[in-house]
Amino acid sequence: MEATEVKEMGELRQFISFSVGEEEYGLELLRFKEVIRAREITWLPKAPSFVKGIINLRGDVIPIIDLRDKFGLESRGDTAQTRVIVAELEGRLMGMVVDSASQVVRIPLDQIDLPPSVLGGFSKDLITGVGKREDKLVILLNPDAILTVDEKVALSSIDAVTLGEGAATENGASGEYACVALPADVSFPSDDRRE
Repeated sequence: MEATEVKEMGELRQFISFSVGEEEYGLELLRFKEVIRAREITWLPKAPSFVKGIINLRGDVIPIIDLRDKFGLESRGDTAQTRVIVAELEGRLMGMVVDSASQVVRIPLDQIDLPPSVLGGFSKDLITGVGKREDKLVILLNPDAILTVDEKVALSSIDAVTLGEGAATENGASGEYACVALPADVSFPSDDRRE
């Protein structure tokens, strides 16, 4: 490999490209774990509105957040293109529902601009830059800023713990179970049918 090729590679940043609404976004490839097709999500009572629920991904129970809700867009049902991007956010795996996920894009550093100065508050922390790719703009996101501090606290109350296959449960039984600690204020209606 020639020195010029190494130099060119060093000037590229790689992102997983996805869309939410009409916009294209990029998440740094190093933070990204995988893209999966939309699947059945287990709903959690009294979870924050942006949390769609949890899924079991090869033994790991992970929360799923809806980026349409987070970005203030009208919700819509899943389509054939709907995907879940699994990424590491502040040390924990999380899934993010997106309208579609396309590919890994490589953007030269000189084609990445700072976020517009008109951004404030949440958007200023969330957007790390704007990548120019052919005739498109790719909004580059800071995954750690997708959730606010209050949302991170709310999400931490959904503390999902998975027991591996063959692990002993509290009563000594073994098997593969997903245990979810629900917030303390969750109540269940009484069953009037009991005698």
